[in-house]
Amino acid sequence: MEDRLYLVIAKSLEDEIMSGVIKEGGAAPSTNTLAERFGANPATVAKGVSRLTEAGYLAKKRGVGLFVAAGAREAIIARRRKEFREELVHNTLGEARKLGITKMDLVAMIMSE
Repeated sequence: MEDRLYLVIAKSLEDEIMSGVIKEGGAAPSTNTLAERFGANPATVAKGVSRLTEAGYLAKKRGVGLFVAAGAREAIIARRRKEFREELVHNTLGEARKLGITKMDLVAMIMSE
């Protein structure tokens, strides 16, 4: 679990950026705050934060902390939409074909939810 906790932390921060809880230009929670929130080792938190920094979603201001980079929200949404289509939609359509579910049946299923 410790291996993947950094991914949970990174996704949680992305969710907060997408929802506007943390605004572009706003300060991201500190490593210690996140470690407390997730009950995680600070090194694990740093690994999750590092992923977002490397992706350009967070920017370090030396001596001040981490801040949400300009354009981060839209970039995260664009990446997640692409992943959604590639992973979920593609796989769902493949499974629907195997089960003999037509596209119209699939649309009806979605509309009924």
